[in-house]
This record gives sequence, C-alpha cells and structure tokens, in this order.
Amino acid sequence: MEEINDTYRTLAKPSEEILFKEKKSKFYGYVFPIENEDEVKPIIELLKKKHHTAGHVCYAWQLGTEVVRYRANDDGEPNNSAGQPIYGQIQAFNVTNVLVAVARIFGGTKLGVGGLIAAYRTGAQMALEASKIEERLIEDTFQLSFEYPEMDIVMRILKQRQCQIISQQMEMDCKFVVSIRKSEANHLLETFESLHKIAIKKIDS
Repeated sequence: MEEINDTYRTLAKPSEEILFKEKKSKFYGYVFPIENEDEVKPIIELLKKKHHTAGHVCYAWQLGTEVVRYRANDDGEPNNSAGQPIYGQIQAFNVTNVLVAVARIFGGTKLGVGGLIAAYRTGAQMALEASKIEERLIEDTFQLSFEYPEMDIVMRILKQRQCQIISQQMEMDCKFVVSIRKSEANHLLETFESLHKIAIKKIDS
C-alpha cells in the first residue's frame, strides 16, 4: 500500500530582511507565508514603496500541497534571470504557501544574465536560510451526523484517532465537523461507516 505523505514545509512568520551585494548592486531578500494569490500584490507594492530606488522587485510564489500552483516574475529583468532562480530556491528548500521576493538596487555595473541569475538565486537562498521553516500536517475534514445517544461512542473514536473538532452542534440531532491527518483519514472513514447509526461524509477543502 502506498504511503501517504501528509506533511508539508512552510514559514512560521515572515523572514528578516537580508542584504546581498554584488558589484555594488544591492539585493534585498524576503520570504513571506501566504495562503492565497491575492496576498502577493499588496506585499510587492509595499516592498516597492520601501525600496523606492529599486529598479526591480522580482519574486516567485508557490501555493498548495497536493495540487501546486506557482508563478515567477522577472519585473523587467531579462527573461528567466530573476523569477525562475528565485523559484528554484523555493523548490530547493521544499517549501510551499510562500512568497520569496528580491529587490535590486542597481550599483552602476551591469552583471550580465549569468550574474543576475546567480545574484537573485543567492538573495532568495539567503532569505530562506534566515527563515523559520516549520512542518505542518495535511488534514482531511469530515462531517459527522448522529443522534445524541451515540455521543459517547463518537467522542471515544475521535479521541482514539486524535481528531480535532472544528465545530459541533449538539441537540437531539448532532453534527460535528472534524479534521484528521490525511494518512489516518481512511481508518476514520471505515470506522464510522461500519456504525450504521452515524453518518460520515468528507468535506472538500
């Protein structure tokens, strides 16, 4: 049976600003945890205000665990000389739900495409090295429906399986929304499906 990978790596909080210098050009690197694409634009706009003399604020982001989405942006630098090297570091550090940005202030000496690739890669790498990366669980969510007399057995199973109760409605007809780490989800489903007085259904995230 195929083992289910149910953890992912992401950031606990935004990284400290790092500075990498190359031939008098300054590269300021940042990493931010994000939950959706809408967060990207405001962060980049803030960085452009902060570094108003920066000619380019290049970035890459990745979202998702099982289905991954990503984007890389060169912000006017030569094609694939900035966004892709930054994204390469997201892959190298095996993190997701992150935005990595590098702001460049030109120092008067052209670096060439090879130099830019190396500098943006190093800026992203240093920012990720300065980040607090943590491992989190991928979880599945279920709804349970049952009558009040079944409460004891439901609670016992949830405790055994180390489920987290997200919401509960306790009347004669009870409804619980619970989450469990993905690798344990099938066991939970089979356990409750074998109990005819308790209905369980998966909630798509």
